[in-house]
Formats: sequence, C-alpha cells, structure tokens
Amino acid sequence: MKKLTLSGSAYEIGKQHGLLGKEEILRSMETYEKLFYDYQGIRWNEVKERAKIHIKAIEKFDERLLEEIHGVAEGASMDFEDILALNARSEIALTGEAHSSFTDGCTSIFTCSPLSADTIIGQNWDWKAAQKNSLLLLKIEREDRPNIVMVTEGGIIGKIGCNDHSIGVGLNALHSKKKSDGVPIHLGLRSILDSRSLHEAMGKIQEGQMASAANFMIGYSEGENKGLAFHVEVSPFGIAITNNETEYGVHTNHICSPEIKMNVGEGNSLRYSDSEIRLRRAEQLIKYAVKNDIEINEETFKLWFSDTFNAPNSINHYINHQIPSHRHIETVFSIIMNLTKKKLYISEGMPAHESYEQYGF
Repeated sequence: MKKLTLSGSAYEIGKQHGLLGKEEILRSMETYEKLFYDYQGIRWNEVKERAKIHIKAIEKFDERLLEEIHGVAEGASMDFEDILALNARSEIALTGEAHSSFTDGCTSIFTCSPLSADTIIGQNWDWKAAQKNSLLLLKIEREDRPNIVMVTEGGIIGKIGCNDHSIGVGLNALHSKKKSDGVPIHLGLRSILDSRSLHEAMGKIQEGQMASAANFMIGYSEGENKGLAFHVEVSPFGIAITNNETEYGVHTNHICSPEIKMNVGEGNSLRYSDSEIRLRRAEQLIKYAVKNDIEINEETFKLWFSDTFNAPNSINHYINHQIPSHRHIETVFSIIMNLTKKKLYISEGMPAHESYEQYGF
C-alpha cells in the first residue's frame, strides 16, 4: 500500500494525491469501468454524466471537496468528471435492482466504556481483489482543519480512517433501490474526518444530505472511559442509529433500521447467507469475551477480524465461488483504530493470513 503525506490547500492536497497516486487512480478507473460496463451495461462516459448530478449538492455541502477533486484531476492529468465519478462510485454501483448492481462486504465493530477503557473501532473491508493494488494510505496535514490518516482507493478523497481530534469513521456498504442527487457517501465520510467534535460530525449527516444508503460507524474519544461510538445508517431520507448497546456495536451489509429500509428498499440478496451470519457471529465473539472476562483491546479485535467461521462467507472473507463472479469479494484490508490513543493498525489483505502494522499521527 503506497503511503502519501499531503498538505496545503484543498486544491494542493488533491493535486499531490493525483500526481503521486496516479498509478492507483488509473487502477481504480480500470476496475470500475469494467464493473459498470459488465454488470450495468454503461460505459465510462455515461458514468461521468451520472456523477455530475451530484455537483450542486457537493458545492452546497462543502465546496472545498470539489476543489480537492479538481486538484486530483489536475495532478493525475485526468478530467474532473473522471475523479468525480470515482467519488460517486457507490451511488452508481450500489443502487438499483439486485441483478444490475453489486455490494461491498465489510464487518465493522466498535467497543467503548464500560466494555473497554479505550474507544476502539475497526472493520474488514471486503471488495474486489483487484482493488488491493489501488489502495493508498493518506496522511493529510492542514492548519485550519483536523489532520487525517485514512485508507482509501486511488482518486477517492474520503474513506476509512481517523483524525487528530479522535474522530474516526468506518463504512458498511448497503445495497438499496433508491438514491438522490445529494452528497456521495464517500464525501460524507470525508466530512466526518474533517470534523473536530462528535456533534459536528453527526450534524453533517443528520438531515438526509447523503445521496444513497450506507452505514457510517462513527467513534469519538476524550480519554480513557470517555468515548462513544455509533452505527449510523445514512440515507437521502434521514439517519438512524442502529446499535442497541452503548458499549459495543456490530454492522455488516444489510439495512437494520425499519425506517431506512422502508424508504430506500433492501437490495442485498445475500443478506441471509452472508451479511446476517457475519453480524451474528461478531456479536457472539463479543459476548464470549465479556462472559469469559477477556480483556478487549486491539489484540482482541485482531482475533475477531481473523475469524473464519462459515468460510468463505466469514468475517475474514474469502471468495465464494458458488455465486456469480460479479459478486466475488474478499477481505482487501483490515483496520483497527484506537481513538483514545490515536493509533491505527492496518493489515493489507486478509488478517487471518497477514499481520497488522501500526500507524499514528
């Protein structure tokens, strides 16, 4: 995974991303150009046109996001619409009828006080194996906004990570049948990472600003035993917090909120053979640790994310060759963020077979 440190204005940060991450951006475009054509029958020029419907909403939401996208395009010598399309890829890929779209995997878990003194959030990101070669670890340094460490796909300016104000965010894709011309969810993730407080982060997504459905795992810490986290299902019709427990939460890839499901429609045809099993297995692992007085820390999370129960559709996800090839996914990376200690642990590839490396600010 290529590691980049970016700084300056929004445009300058984007330009450095484009210049230094051009190879990864081209790989991202290659992956999504093929996916969109093979499974929705649309060519890249149409993808770019579809992405343009989000420009007005992004401009109203935070025009610096558009400046950064312009910078990425300039640095990579590509069209603005190419980079915009990458940032709106979920709105194109994860909405519509089940036969014409596809879904990321992902299992996300958080724990906080009183279950763990530190606020810890983490997830496995399950997606196309080809995207392993498109990953970037970005460290973004600014004077007027929080500094960020995040893992993303080349060209996409918001994804999974945390900032130096102890705000962290993860993503579970949700396949829904409806979307809007609002803010693409990856830019919503970036807005969380640009926040200095929990209330600021929540305020950016609470009014239905997001263009499509997704689960945002949002965590925040002010020190030992002073942290909270939430699983927040976002949509064009509002949000819903789905974790019933304060001290832990699990989410996978089906819609849990009845209100969100009613408004956008559930589109994950693999819910009961994959997503639901991973969710219940993760909850079981947490409850086992609690019952047996096992200390919950980063090492515990590593074991959870390495779990192979019900393989290939396990938390550590393998390719399931019994389903159509366009739905083949595997764990591409795993990330654990201790928001109290401001440390990240990242595994490139499946955590059952690869080790974690530590990062920080």
